[in-house]
Amino acid sequence: MMRPPILPALLVAFSLVGQEAPTGPAGQVVPKAGATQPTAMKLTLQNAIETSLKNNLQVQIAVETRDFTRAGLTIEQGAFDWNLTSSLSIGKTEDATRGQNFPGGPLTASETTTFSRNFTLGSTKAFGWGGNLSLNYAPTYRFSKGTVNGGPEAPFTTNPYDGSFSATYSQSLLRNFGRDATESRLIVARKSAQAADLTFQLSIINLVASTESLYWDVVFAQRNLENKQQALALAQKQLNENQIRVQVGTLAPIEVTSSEASVAQAQQDIISAEAQLYNAKDALIRALYPSSERPLNLEPADAPSIKPLEMEEATAEKQALASRLELKAARLDLESKQALETAANNRTLPQLDAFATYNGNAASQIPSEGLAAVNKDLTKGAYPGYTVGLQFAMPIQNRAARGNQAQARANRRQSELNLRDLELGITLEVRQAFRNLDASGKGVVAAEKTRIFREKDLEAEQKKFENGMSTNFLVLSKLNDLNTAKSNELQSKITYAKAVTALEKALGHLLEARKLEVK
Repeated sequence: MMRPPILPALLVAFSLVGQEAPTGPAGQVVPKAGATQPTAMKLTLQNAIETSLKNNLQVQIAVETRDFTRAGLTIEQGAFDWNLTSSLSIGKTEDATRGQNFPGGPLTASETTTFSRNFTLGSTKAFGWGGNLSLNYAPTYRFSKGTVNGGPEAPFTTNPYDGSFSATYSQSLLRNFGRDATESRLIVARKSAQAADLTFQLSIINLVASTESLYWDVVFAQRNLENKQQALALAQKQLNENQIRVQVGTLAPIEVTSSEASVAQAQQDIISAEAQLYNAKDALIRALYPSSERPLNLEPADAPSIKPLEMEEATAEKQALASRLELKAARLDLESKQALETAANNRTLPQLDAFATYNGNAASQIPSEGLAAVNKDLTKGAYPGYTVGLQFAMPIQNRAARGNQAQARANRRQSELNLRDLELGITLEVRQAFRNLDASGKGVVAAEKTRIFREKDLEAEQKKFENGMSTNFLVLSKLNDLNTAKSNELQSKITYAKAVTALEKALGHLLEARKLEVK
């Protein structure tokens, strides 16, 4: 089924142009005469966004979440760190023996004291390709002395220094062979850290869009109140003119009642508009200053305006599919699930490891030679020893590994389907945003024409009324039509501004359009 074509190029809002309100000292808006609200702080849209990003608690939470996820990557990297082990011990042992050299002979006794010092230094390292290295250096000192039948001390050992050095490397050949198998958790942690950055940026985008929506709500409420005040002025003017006509006898007194009702209705509309404005300002202030000192009032300084940028729908769809952070995060999730599936497939294989060990020994050294002679033998490999071999292990049924494999495969398929569903959803979102922006742009033009025609219509009806060719009811009706047209024009402009934000968000370049950089 072919999709009906829409305009090949649309006007997309590229930047927001501020329109300043009358200001007093220090850039503050001058309140209107008779206003009860406190002096308002002048606020542009860009300032509102920057303040929101600075103070919003959700942004701070997103920062902590990102840092937490990044720390998980460091944890997984630690599995491949060098591990250093060492031990030092000093000992003294006393012992004695008693016996006879021959039956009936004299009883002899000997006492022995042994002094020992042992030091070991070792290191282990796991490698991403499935290998493990273990190093161990162990020099020793052992010296004994003793007495026989209480005689003088005599050394029993003349070679107290000894030592050894060993190095063992083992390599997995089937299960746990290769980086895809051994570094799967590290790969997932790395993807998760990247996804956390995208999630943080997405929270910023959502906050910017929400702030803009609240800002435009305040703009609408403020302009709407101004329209209602103008409507009251027109209704009051009509009432005053009718009262004069009644006094001079050119208008029946009953006609004044309709004008008075119109004034009362305009006053009621102002009350509702003021409440709407205060509520909109409170919502914006609450969003901008959640925990810090808040201003008593603020005044929006910008109005929605556009600079055109041509873009075709197909180009926009491609840009969204390439730029949207949700898609990037979904692709990272799929890559993580693929890495886990590869590792799960590997773990169904039997365990086959090859290992090689080197043992270097030193000759026992007399005290005068000391530890230096031992280290000389070890570094030169004077007395080497070698061992090589294979180790094999295989679970008979291996049901745990096969179950993990099935789960990993299902998770990968689920991620693929989620990615495809997200792509379709984003494509639809871009198309709808284009249509909404196109309709909003046309709506602004139509509403502006309607308002102009309603103004001319009211002016013509007032002249006819002055010449006795119309009625007060028709004038008030035209006045009400003008008020409705003004409200519709204002609403269409705010709707257009929000449609701009929605399209830029759908395209994935809202931050770039607002000249914001996420660090």
